[in-house]
Amino acid sequence: MGIFTRFRDIISSNINAMLDKAEDPEKLIKLMIREMEDTLVEIKASCAGVMAGDKKVQRRLEEVQSREKYWDEKATLAVHKGRDDLAREALVEKRRFSDMIDTLDHELKEYNNLIEQYQDDIRQLEDKLVAAREKQRILVQRHIRAKGKKRAQEEIHRMDNSEAIFKFEQFENRIERMEAEADLVNFGRKPTLEEELDNLSVDDEIEKELQTLKSSITKEDQSVSSV
Repeated sequence: MGIFTRFRDIISSNINAMLDKAEDPEKLIKLMIREMEDTLVEIKASCAGVMAGDKKVQRRLEEVQSREKYWDEKATLAVHKGRDDLAREALVEKRRFSDMIDTLDHELKEYNNLIEQYQDDIRQLEDKLVAAREKQRILVQRHIRAKGKKRAQEEIHRMDNSEAIFKFEQFENRIERMEAEADLVNFGRKPTLEEELDNLSVDDEIEKELQTLKSSITKEDQSVSSV
């Protein structure tokens, strides 16, 4: 199981726990990003430790390879000098270091495979983190809009409630009654002298307009009769 796979299990567990508690989606998003950031730091630290171990094995391999070369040269020298006994001993030492080289080579391959896995996990997690950060703003805005829409729908539902409408109508009737009471304040009140004079002026204007209209109609009737 890769590091990233384990990370997904951790994230899934935390998300399920938050969903069970009906947590705020914004908190859930922030938690996911924080978990990803923390996991990324841990993976990079682990990868750095493996890379340090890899370099240590490489240095040890170079030392062992140098010793193998040393005993190979000594075996060759002993053969040239006619000392087969020393050549055999030198070859035994060379074989010992050759075996160590095989072991270290195998260890290096394991280190390299582990480093590749870590680096692949890091790339995947970094890509996921970038995508999560890009989506965070949009998701938060959607959540804010959803909360606003919920409040609006609740308000609409409340206003649609018969009791709310009844109270609204009561308030409207109260205003209409107040308006009627205001109209009745001046009902039956004797007009003042100024108001009566103003009314006379209006009456004179109406009479003049009436006489003009009647005169116009009489002329039209006379014209029709003469034809």
